[in-house]
Amino acid sequence: MIDTLEDTLKRAEKLVFLTGAGISQESGISTFRGNGGLWQKYDPMKLASAQAFRDDPRLVWRWYNDRRRKILAAKPNLGHMAIANLQDHRQVSVVTQNIDGLHHRAESREVTELHGNIFTTKCTKCNFRGKIRDEFFDLPPSCEKCGSYLRPDVVWFGEGINREVWNQAVMHSISCDVMIIVGTSLAVSPANKLHSYAKNNKATLVEINPENTPFSYKIDFSIKKTAVDALPRLISIFESLSK
Repeated sequence: MIDTLEDTLKRAEKLVFLTGAGISQESGISTFRGNGGLWQKYDPMKLASAQAFRDDPRLVWRWYNDRRRKILAAKPNLGHMAIANLQDHRQVSVVTQNIDGLHHRAESREVTELHGNIFTTKCTKCNFRGKIRDEFFDLPPSCEKCGSYLRPDVVWFGEGINREVWNQAVMHSISCDVMIIVGTSLAVSPANKLHSYAKNNKATLVEINPENTPFSYKIDFSIKKTAVDALPRLISIFESLSK
């Protein structure tokens, strides 16, 4: 099926990769909703919500410290690297639901993080935002600006995506020639609307996922492979076109 994409890829000038937990699973980072996913083991409302933070901020920070250590031990995989390498051949944007920062570490230059980044913080009271450079041992950490609690700068259950971030994701979606949806079942709103923005602008939709998803029937090309298997092959097509 990948070979049948060649004519479409020849004409494509701008590509958007919409990525989810599946691409990072191949780096050893657990998914949330799949088999063995984190939300099968833990109650998200006790670990990833504003109410959970109000009830027990120390517990929430211990959870995120542990997740951050595991993410730091992971490395970008061949899927992440293939997307980054494609920047040498086409205009590429990444819109990701992941908070792990692996696209940045793979050196993708244009990354929109819909749900934030686990390595950044924001104050619960003022407008302070910062990066986590060392592990916090005094939990919960305090804002250096006003002294209030810091929290992970991620989107929790019951919270909306930052409007500026969302607008950026929409702009990428409506201006692309091809949207490649990688490792996500698009179960989370509003990220599951982005493919419609792309399709309404006559973009070609490509899905890379070893399993069918609720949106597979809407996809132009559905490739039943993992990111590590499929993406390097896709990139080789672009490389051959550039020769």
